[in-house]
Amino acid sequence: MNGMGRLAEDRVSDWLLQIQALIHDGYQIVLVSSGAVGVGARRMGWESRPTRLADRQAAASVGQSILMHGYEKILHQIQRENHPTLHCGQVLLTHEELRNRARYLNARETLRTLIDHGVLPIVNENDAISHRAIQLGDNDTLGALVANLWDADLLVLLTDQSGLFDADPRTHPEAKLIHHAKAGEARLERLAGSGGSSVGTGGMLAKVKAAARAARSGTSTIIAGGLEERVLLRIAAGESVGTLLEARKAVLTARKRWLSDHLRVHGKLYLDAGASDAVRAEGASLLVFGIKGQEGEFRRGDLVSCLDPSGREIARGLINLDFHLLQHCRLQLAEEGDVSDDFRVAIHRDNLVRSQT
Repeated sequence: MNGMGRLAEDRVSDWLLQIQALIHDGYQIVLVSSGAVGVGARRMGWESRPTRLADRQAAASVGQSILMHGYEKILHQIQRENHPTLHCGQVLLTHEELRNRARYLNARETLRTLIDHGVLPIVNENDAISHRAIQLGDNDTLGALVANLWDADLLVLLTDQSGLFDADPRTHPEAKLIHHAKAGEARLERLAGSGGSSVGTGGMLAKVKAAARAARSGTSTIIAGGLEERVLLRIAAGESVGTLLEARKAVLTARKRWLSDHLRVHGKLYLDAGASDAVRAEGASLLVFGIKGQEGEFRRGDLVSCLDPSGREIARGLINLDFHLLQHCRLQLAEEGDVSDDFRVAIHRDNLVRSQT
């Protein structure tokens, strides 16, 4: 996309040519794309990007078909001799597809089927129906979630910068490119700061956070300049391009990765030091005994955040007790020193995922 709500056909054509060549060589590729709101707003004659939720949804509804038609048109134009015809298929996701386990698995199977049939999946957030309170947010976050969903080997985030620098290159000409780092390092977020791309909703900080999220499934991330010559082919060839944020070796199980990808937390649990240590160091189940405070009108099965005594999130999990029952159990514990065996475990360890810090 360019700043006027048009599909930048020359740039997209170059990327799709590279993607076509990589798919021909056996790579499995999922493309995460934005632009529906901008394209739709332009088609509706609006001079600026809409801010009201209903207007954004309407623009997205108009823009989604235009955007996909544009991709299909470009793929037809760049069809290369001796390469099978490459078609694209749209996959629209909302938070609900990633929150609900059955929908999550269905989305994964859809990607698998499209790829097995030689179709390039183009994923976007379903802005036409997404509510602002539960939007996935930006394409970098969405890309990381799709990487986790697909168990991708590599997430490539293209931007208008050459990668992550040790200072903002727009204001510090002496800034140096960081070629390699570990995804999730705290210093990376400090370096990314508030600097960002001039296009879209995500900036460099969003890309660094997305890399940390993708690393949960063992996916490394490369942040590179989208205008670099043959950028995707060079990355595939193993050339050092942009910034490589390498994933840690420890990989979450599929179920815990699904839990960690929930973006909407329904409540908070404040843990004492002992419970914090048991959860953080051992991944132990969270017992009612270790909960010193609670916040939010959560229900049984909702995702809640677990905070240590300093207020830092150390884990997330699916709560076994609703807000009022947990409150009652904690009161009973304070008065009688014990609770029923049926209500001792607030979050079972199988439904608990520790924060990646």
